[in-house]
Amino acid sequence: MPLSSLPEAPLDPSRYRMPAEWERHRATWFSWPHNADTWPHELPAVEAALAFAVKALARHEPVHIGVLDGAHRQHVARVLDGAGVRGGVVLHEVPTDDAWARDHGAIFVKHRDTGSLAATVWGFNAWGGKYPHVDDARAGRTMAALFGAPVIDGGMVFEGGSIDVNGAGALLTTRACLLNPNRNPGLSQADIEARIRTHLGVDTILWLGEGIAGDDTDGHVDDLTRFVSEDTVVTIVSDDVGDVDFDPLRENLEALRTMRLAGGRALRVETLPVPAPVVTRGERLPASYANFYVGNGVVLLPVFDDPNDRAAEATLARLFPSREVVPVPCRDVVWGQGALHCLTQQVPA
Repeated sequence: MPLSSLPEAPLDPSRYRMPAEWERHRATWFSWPHNADTWPHELPAVEAALAFAVKALARHEPVHIGVLDGAHRQHVARVLDGAGVRGGVVLHEVPTDDAWARDHGAIFVKHRDTGSLAATVWGFNAWGGKYPHVDDARAGRTMAALFGAPVIDGGMVFEGGSIDVNGAGALLTTRACLLNPNRNPGLSQADIEARIRTHLGVDTILWLGEGIAGDDTDGHVDDLTRFVSEDTVVTIVSDDVGDVDFDPLRENLEALRTMRLAGGRALRVETLPVPAPVVTRGERLPASYANFYVGNGVVLLPVFDDPNDRAAEATLARLFPSREVVPVPCRDVVWGQGALHCLTQQVPA
């Protein structure tokens, strides 16, 4: 279907909502890693990790993968075949500058009454103009076309990793990212809140503060705090009082304990540990267990060859008792300054 034939969906917040990640998926989207500037030495290990994740996920839902061109399609098919992926995967030629589909991809929403799909497509400026992004900025509309979803134009710079929703009207985000002047300098907090409410169908916006060290997104919430049910969040905390993340994470924890959902309900707050700092070639990287991805029947958990890997796995297994928790080695992946949630985008059923 040509992009020009896609109708514009009505921007009525009473008609569309962004489902929670644990609601049923039609598919998951990846933009396959390819940028040697992002992973100068790690790309083969990153592809192996992603192939492992795809194999686990494809047992539960279709996986759609964007590749650069015909040659890249053949390469990715070989990588997946070598990892034992035998079905459930569709490759599409959708050029991108990098692999972070959570941020450059469409954010899908559903009609409240009919359940029909629409795609919110936002401006993307590579986290404040930090990297090339011409192809990334086009990818969201192409994704919408491939799934036959009418497009809702978000009308501002916005990334999927900057928010997390409970599917019942609440949204988590951070001031450090969403109010950063390198995104939407002409918009106030009230302007940004109004646009989010209109386009994602939420009524309660919960603001946290700072992100973690090494995060070049300026503080995406998917490295910090995630909804795991309508009234429960899990947030990372550090026990190392000497670590640069100790105070900001404790401040976020205390803020969460005072937050209320619609009707005055308190949040239930669970915690995840953090791995020891992951430092590669002298650079602190944003390694976080909060960057997990919830699929149909499975939770993909980034792990970092750290003693806390097992504790994080046990916590998520308790919080998602009906899903298999699959640890995915991400010590090489996180050199690109993101992990599994950053690399995925769900398409609701």
